[in-house]
Amino acid sequence: MQPLAMTQQATRHARRVYVGGLPPIANEQTVAVFFNQVMAAIGGNTFALGHAVVNVYINHDKKFAFVEMRSVEEASNAMALDGIMFEGAPVKVRRPTDYNPSQAAALGPSQPNPNLNLAAVGLTPGAGGGLEGPDRIFVGGLPYYFTEAQVRELLETFGPLRGFDIVKDKETGNSKGYAFCLYKDVTVTDIACAALNGIQLGDRTLTVRRANQGAEPRPEQENILLQAQQEAQMKVRLYYTPSIPQCSASFILRLVYEVGGALATKVVCLTQVVSADDLRDDEEYNDILEDMTLEGHKYGNLVQAVIPRPHPSGDPVAGVGKVFLEYADVESSAKARIGMHGRKFDGKETVAVFYPENKFAEGDYDY
Repeated sequence: MQPLAMTQQATRHARRVYVGGLPPIANEQTVAVFFNQVMAAIGGNTFALGHAVVNVYINHDKKFAFVEMRSVEEASNAMALDGIMFEGAPVKVRRPTDYNPSQAAALGPSQPNPNLNLAAVGLTPGAGGGLEGPDRIFVGGLPYYFTEAQVRELLETFGPLRGFDIVKDKETGNSKGYAFCLYKDVTVTDIACAALNGIQLGDRTLTVRRANQGAEPRPEQENILLQAQQEAQMKVRLYYTPSIPQCSASFILRLVYEVGGALATKVVCLTQVVSADDLRDDEEYNDILEDMTLEGHKYGNLVQAVIPRPHPSGDPVAGVGKVFLEYADVESSAKARIGMHGRKFDGKETVAVFYPENKFAEGDYDY
């Protein structure tokens, strides 16, 4: 193999980008022409002559393509095009699954050039790139000294993020005090907005809302968290220490509330997970208990899992059909409630709610 061919093969994983959500009319030529044009328009090319795209492979059935660039830097610049409109459809631009970050770091820049002219192709510079759609969240009023890690930590209280961008000043690199994010589970969008919006941090007040003003909250979540926000404000005033700003995000992680305004507890109650018939056989019951215990541990420090089961005599037993997960702290229970709610077990969609700690401690499972 010639040296040039060997180099191309070794760098291919870092020179390709995945493009998803292509319209049916897309083909190799139209995709190549489009990316050549937009790369030139944003100033993303690393060579004065020639085109950025050297090859395109399309999977028409699954509507995605792999676009191979001629340089690692151009592939990284192409990542800034996530969400760009192609033939009337917004497309996703991602790294392919064979991308190796540690190897790529030695081959060239792994992030887009911050000076790209994204406005030339209809993208908003610094506004989250491809974080588009009705569930994109605007987070404003952030203290300027909050680091990217602290903001991300705060937002991920409500679930893992699909995308995140904190907007920075191009000249200084300092935060401008606002960010954009998108959750993997979009059903938590309104919960996160309602829980965080209006919280005061020092002399700043968070503004957290859907970035798309035309997007309406889901009907079942319109009246979220008035009580929770009042409680959050109280705790911010009580615990906020301007001289130790790094503490602010971690303590706010405790301020996660159930839809409807109920304060989070250390106990999560799951329904629509098991039926009475599932629990009659000892072996099956033990298997279910073990499975739920393992699942519960994924979200934090689980103290115990409790699954009430039918009495052999047929007498009614409180809480049959429910699964209770008791955690050592509210952060863990909040993550479990968000992570478990809406999950499907045996074809049934789980409902997860916080449960009163005093009732659980008394063995009152029928609250």
